[in-house]
Amino acid sequence: MEELQKALNDGRSLTVSTLPDKGRCLFTSRHFSPGEVIISQEPYVAVPNKNSNDSSSRCEWCLSTRNLKKCSACQVVWYCGSTCQKTDWKLHRLECQVLSKVEKGRIKSLTPSIRLMVKLYLRRKLQVEQVIAMTSTDNYGLVEALVSHMSEIDENQLVLYAQMANLVSLILQWPEAKINIKDIAVNFSKLACNAHTICDAELRPLATGLYPVISLINHSCLPNSVLVFEGRLAVVRAVEHIPKGTEVLISYIETAASTMTRQKALKEQYFFTCTCPRCIKAGQYDDIKESAILEGYCCKDNSCSGFLLRDPENRGFVCQECGLLREKEEIKDIEWEVKYLIEKASMCSSGNKIDASLTYKAIEKQQLELCHPFSINLMRTRETLLKIYMELQNWKEALAYCRFVIPIYESK
Repeated sequence: MEELQKALNDGRSLTVSTLPDKGRCLFTSRHFSPGEVIISQEPYVAVPNKNSNDSSSRCEWCLSTRNLKKCSACQVVWYCGSTCQKTDWKLHRLECQVLSKVEKGRIKSLTPSIRLMVKLYLRRKLQVEQVIAMTSTDNYGLVEALVSHMSEIDENQLVLYAQMANLVSLILQWPEAKINIKDIAVNFSKLACNAHTICDAELRPLATGLYPVISLINHSCLPNSVLVFEGRLAVVRAVEHIPKGTEVLISYIETAASTMTRQKALKEQYFFTCTCPRCIKAGQYDDIKESAILEGYCCKDNSCSGFLLRDPENRGFVCQECGLLREKEEIKDIEWEVKYLIEKASMCSSGNKIDASLTYKAIEKQQLELCHPFSINLMRTRETLLKIYMELQNWKEALAYCRFVIPIYESK
């Protein structure tokens, strides 16, 4: 801990602190400006996601999908060229030997989570043997210090972790003195709470990685920083002026959601209740209004911008600005139509882009009748339409949807 503290303070102007209600966290020891890099880290281990639409997956090192060739020995890992293969060789040499012994029938069981755990133990072994360098910000001790929340996990999940741990043990084939199934299960729980999804610039998931130092950063629904990825490299940048002595905060979840939705997601995935400045307003007028706008319905009067709340007599939803009632049956009919169209769109979006665009336009039309203009669901539909029109190179329509989803394109 002292070595990590010194490395962060000397090299990155950060300090590690422990708060009673949060545990370990990172604080700034100088001022950071918007856009400035606060901290960056390569993953301790990372594994590309399996892509059902691309049988060749991604390069194990750079995550590219171009010019891929499968490792001839293990027949599991892919590389885009000799440079990435050589860079990853110290770890893959050992992993390759292990994977080569896996029965062909069990190859499909090698999910990214299983492979990530296998690589975790192999990298620990190589660092102990000094084949791979160990530093104060890159060592297995940082993984051991991560919170697992094992006491809060339900029995079914514990059984699943035990089964996965047993599979990892069978793959490694190490003696019991060197590996413990219970410890592996605990590490699976740690991965569930601490691993990050590595995304590209368009937030498409590429891989899963474990970044033990980045994992020290706590959550807020009003974060002062953002986590982005440059290839495998995790980069935390300030999104506002952060004074010296301030806790670094990122968001673990999608913040464009109601307080109830955010709290539910955080409790299910990370086992805590958020008490950020935004969440402590739960139940107050501003919070109720924001939630109704993001996830609720619009007024029947197109000229009214009010938000709707449930009618006390359970007849439907009442506009809080003009008092107009929207009946439950009307809302149910539109929601049913939207659900049907979404199912239809899911069947054609990966094939005929023109058909997909027409279906999503129909979804947008229904949502405009039902949702507030700032609704999350409406915004997601418009983001999908933007992507489809860009793929079709229909730049006129794409620009029109840019004005909806990207504020910089708004008309002056």
